Amino acid sequence: MKRSRVLTLLIAFLAVLVAAASPAAASHPNKPKPTIVLVHGAWADGSSWTDITRRLQGDGYTVRVPPNPLRSLSSDSATIRNFISTLSGPIILVGHSYGGAVITNAATGNPNVKGLVYVDAFAPAAGEAIFPLAGADSALAVDPTTVFDFVPYPGAPAGDIDLYLKHDTFVTSFASGVPRREAELLYPSQRPLTLSAGNELSGTPAYDTIRSWYVLGTRDLIITPTAQLIMAQRAHSTITRVKAGHLSLITEPGAITKVIEQAARAN
Repeated sequence: MKRSRVLTLLIAFLAVLVAAASPAAASHPNKPKPTIVLVHGAWADGSSWTDITRRLQGDGYTVRVPPNPLRSLSSDSATIRNFISTLSGPIILVGHSYGGAVITNAATGNPNVKGLVYVDAFAPAAGEAIFPLAGADSALAVDPTTVFDFVPYPGAPAGDIDLYLKHDTFVTSFASGVPRREAELLYPSQRPLTLSAGNELSGTPAYDTIRSWYVLGTRDLIITPTAQLIMAQRAHSTITRVKAGHLSLITEPGAITKVIEQAARAN
């Protein structure tokens, strides 16, 4: 009898330890992992998320990386909005650079989006365009002819053009912190943003109703750290600082993945 009582007490004690070690699992035993949707920005493509995608998949997350057309803020947001409308279950929507402006608009009104994660990203308020939000000291806040190559595109509205980053701006400012050889490989495949997309006014921001996280690159030369902080604080985001340039998703994939998974576990 005495041995039976000791065994019962030991089992009860172990049960308490297990519950304490995994409170999230105990509270939400059947809670599905959210789908992580990664949205790239201008002068990049979905491959910029490769290392982060690999890490997230390794941790058991379903990851989707839809192409961002980079044609106009309204149509790009509609593209991502339509894409996520086909997904079931909870979603964490992540945007880098211009992709931040896209998710700010695309997530509005979608109850499945449980969190927004901004990575060195624009987080505009209603009525704001992205180019002025880059900051007074941004490498882009100069004579545009010195940083962009202007390229016409078929069907462009009057006065609109594609903007490609000039070589020096790309490798020294956009890709600052990326090993030079890798930056040189990224430069030829950059995807352009239209001039009109950079000047189109944003709509009602999703961060007004959806919890957000912000990864702030303290060495970013494209969207200055000061400008990022203003946007992150205004969005009431949980802020994580990384010592990285604008492409922290390439140079610091572990830190970015950690923040994305924090957002995923919080919902």
